[in-house]
Amino acid sequence: MEGWDKGTKSVVGEIPLLSTRAGPRDGDSWRQRLKEEYRALIAYTSVNKSKDNDWFRISAANPEGTRWEGTCWYVHNLRRYEFPLQFDIPVAYPQVAPEIELPTLDGKTHKMYRGGKICLTVHFKPLWAKNCPRFGLAHALCLGLAPWLAAEVPILVDSGMVKHKDDEAAPADAAAASGSAAAASS
Repeated sequence: MEGWDKGTKSVVGEIPLLSTRAGPRDGDSWRQRLKEEYRALIAYTSVNKSKDNDWFRISAANPEGTRWEGTCWYVHNLRRYEFPLQFDIPVAYPQVAPEIELPTLDGKTHKMYRGGKICLTVHFKPLWAKNCPRFGLAHALCLGLAPWLAAEVPILVDSGMVKHKDDEAAPADAAAASGSAAAASS
């Protein structure tokens, strides 16, 4: 944690560490791990809201807790850019971190691979391995996805690879308005 800024250290320090070393194939132990995951996610969400830094919504997409879906967003130049978020829990979890996917950004940056999975290999995966099984999904979002969004979204927006939803709707609205004006003048 020596290379992190004070804000990151503070937030990570408030996310509960997990203790159960279990994956999706471990029956009752997995259910215990899943309870710990939910507690950590709730704590992380609460910390973010208290610091006015709410930036994601996520929930299990199946009762087993092996598929997760949600939304994340990043504010750049006072505009909110929102992206669908998904990932599966790997069979070797928690020894192996989940591969976080942002499918709408697939192919728009070199820091992404195989269907919109964000690249976390160099910085995050060694940290995950060092902290297994104490790190969980909340840690993956905090220390993996959040910095990735902060690094990539401004570049994607400034290069024109990502457009704000209002900018995408504006040309269609303008064309519809000019079409109805032309029909009214006929």
